[in-house]
Amino acid sequence: MSEISDLARELLAQSLAAWELSGRVCAQSDGAILVSCREMEIRIEAAAPGLPFRWMLSVDGRKRGAISLAAVLRQVRGALDPGYAITRVRIAALPPVEQ
Repeated sequence: MSEISDLARELLAQSLAAWELSGRVCAQSDGAILVSCREMEIRIEAAAPGLPFRWMLSVDGRKRGAISLAAVLRQVRGALDPGYAITRVRIAALPPVEQ
């Protein structure tokens, strides 16, 4: 188990506690992380080389990519907490505003 995976696992466990969700975060023998909560399991593993993602999450049989641990946390919370409103920031170039 790599140090980054250990830190990610601890971050996920502490996040569940902060979100007041009861669950478990376990290391898998293949290096993946398994989050079990509310009768749901989320598998988090390192993305394959060459992908634009750092992490891959499997939620309800569907794989999703995440570019950062912040994105992993957002996806995990969105899957486990139906009342959580996921907000996304979009940055776009606009023409200058005249005053």
